[in-house]
Amino acid sequence: VQLQASGGGLVQAGGSLRLSCAASGRTFSNYFMGWFRQAPGKEREFVADITWSGGSTTYADSVKGRFTISRDNAKNTFYLQMNSLKPEDTAVYYCAAKRILTGRVDYWGQGTLVTVSS
Repeated sequence: VQLQASGGGLVQAGGSLRLSCAASGRTFSNYFMGWFRQAPGKEREFVADITWSGGSTTYADSVKGRFTISRDNAKNTFYLQMNSLKPEDTAVYYCAAKRILTGRVDYWGQGTLVTVSS
């Protein structure tokens, strides 16, 4: 099983980035596919997730209205569109697959660094 994240980079405050995560190796119909982030010196935190099947989404309060998670089932890829970025969004972003039944993350992707300059 592999989750391959991409799309991080350096952007100015107010700008946008889109992260992608390509999933392979199994079917994920019983999983939330999502994003977490970890800023320097802080714990990893939940950002957003989506179900493969129904497209139901959940967001952290800190990103609601600015970030949008989506998926393309045909490409086995899910995305995080990040708009109106703030310096406090600077972090390493990780994609993950969280089992719906247990709420536990079974699979992590490698991180991709997002840096927002002021």
